[in-house]
Amino acid sequence: MMLLSPTVIKTTGLYYQFSHNVKVLADINLQVERGYVYGFLGPNGSGKTTTIRLLLGLLKGQKGTIEIFEQELKSNRINILKKIGSLLESPSLYGHLSAQENLEVYRSVYGASKARVVEVLRMVGLDDTGHKPIKNYSLGMKQRLAIALALLPNPELLILDEPTNGLDPNGIIELRELIKNLNEEEGITLLISSHILAEVEKMVSHIGIIVKGQMVFQGSLRELNQLGQKGAKLSLHTSDNEAALRILQDYKPEMLSEMLTVSCQDTTQVAAINRRLLNHNLDVYLLQPQKNDLEQLFMDLTSPHA
Repeated sequence: MMLLSPTVIKTTGLYYQFSHNVKVLADINLQVERGYVYGFLGPNGSGKTTTIRLLLGLLKGQKGTIEIFEQELKSNRINILKKIGSLLESPSLYGHLSAQENLEVYRSVYGASKARVVEVLRMVGLDDTGHKPIKNYSLGMKQRLAIALALLPNPELLILDEPTNGLDPNGIIELRELIKNLNEEEGITLLISSHILAEVEKMVSHIGIIVKGQMVFQGSLRELNQLGQKGAKLSLHTSDNEAALRILQDYKPEMLSEMLTVSCQDTTQVAAINRRLLNHNLDVYLLQPQKNDLEQLFMDLTSPHA
């Protein structure tokens, strides 16, 4: 019998507000298992960074509990943080120094060895940059160096807040490969926040979506895809769309210009819809499933009217 992976992050009823009238988080129940690459997604201002600051003990929790590595954060903060690497906003890097020299500045703070500096530079693909000052690095290279800094203490959990911000497509691809290697080869569990699903969906295995301080979805990427299928739509154009609107009431039809859209979960329903229209002597000119990708689902979940 396969044992369940131990839980790396678990929050229960997490609640936070900056002032009496400004509620930031409400009943956040986050669960990240060992080995996950967890995408923590939501629009800007949804509460992602506040949640991360609470996880790192940078803000004092108000209500609810936080457990990391199956220990309560409040009473085990120092021991827990020793096993976490994090990248929030822009790290303090010295532009006139090389990558190795920058890491040497922080090495003693983390109690890391010289060998660890060499190792993390290799892990992020910056081991051949020599004495080149980082002011001449691309943004993607600087981001990888920042991640190398977070890796110095040899963490079991790596938390990255909006790591794709400002990166060009090549930088995002490089970051994706780095995250994959850190997870699969180094065994690191990752939590990655972002406000753009398209930039992280190829990196992550599980997703939590937060909107206005509340979780609206949490599960695997596969479960999110299945949710998208439940909301799939079919575009129709017939010889009498007004009649089709009445005939297909079971499928929640909507009229848009000369097109009709209906809810449709699978190909069996497509066939049933077509058959019903033909049985009512309507000619079907168009019967086309609408593209229903994860990005559209994400937009639907995070829209103000969701």
